[in-house]
Amino acid sequence: MELPNPEPTPPPLTPQQQAEKREQERKQKQTMAAVIAGVVVFLALLILAIYALMLPGTPTDKIRDVFIIVVALETLVIGVALIVLIIQLASLINLLQNEVRPILSATSETVNTLRGTVEFLGEEVIEPVMQLSGYLAGLKRMLELLGIKPK
Repeated sequence: MELPNPEPTPPPLTPQQQAEKREQERKQKQTMAAVIAGVVVFLALLILAIYALMLPGTPTDKIRDVFIIVVALETLVIGVALIVLIIQLASLINLLQNEVRPILSATSETVNTLRGTVEFLGEEVIEPVMQLSGYLAGLKRMLELLGIKPK
């Protein structure tokens, strides 16, 4: 006997969806290759610049100037990253205030409604059923004692 699969299998992709997926993967690979190539070219230029500055007769003040420029560029990149981080943080705060808070309030309201429903059921349904059960048990025991109903 085969156990049923708890997770439904997704429907097969249409040829158009498969083509779109392949195109998206191709674009992602191209972007990644361009980023890697850019980093390699930047590193090669940096190494070439350092090598040229290390040749005999090159004054050390040029090396100092190059490193100052590199540090300035790093500072610029870090500044841009901080700006992006602040924008993302603002977006997250907006999401929490406008999306999550209403969901939490609706959930709280639902829980309060359920609490009232459970109280109502307890008072109006369960207590009378328990009383009836008690009366029937007493009646059964009385009939057993009178010998009308065997034990």
